[in-house]
Amino acid sequence: MNDSTREIPGAGETREAAEPATAAVTDPAAPAPLGVPRTPTGHAGVDAGLERLADADHLPADGHIEVYEDVHRGLRETLTALDNAPTPAPVPAPVPPHDNRS
Repeated sequence: MNDSTREIPGAGETREAAEPATAAVTDPAAPAPLGVPRTPTGHAGVDAGLERLADADHLPADGHIEVYEDVHRGLRETLTALDNAPTPAPVPAPVPPHDNRS
């Protein structure tokens, strides 16, 4: 076989073989959820990142990096926002009562 007679990848494949649902049933290497529980933290920004991780369950491994980078970016923004949040003004210490017995 020379360069002019190379086969084109995917040529001759049937439509059914290209369907993701069929691939998941017949291909044990198809993406499948890991079943890792994601417990809400109560912080909206962090919880949104945890939910975004669920998107990786339905992608092949080479698609995970995009999801992980997106979640990492979101968590960094959340932490930065916490650092930049205004701090409450300090509360003055109570002044002890003055004793007039002298």
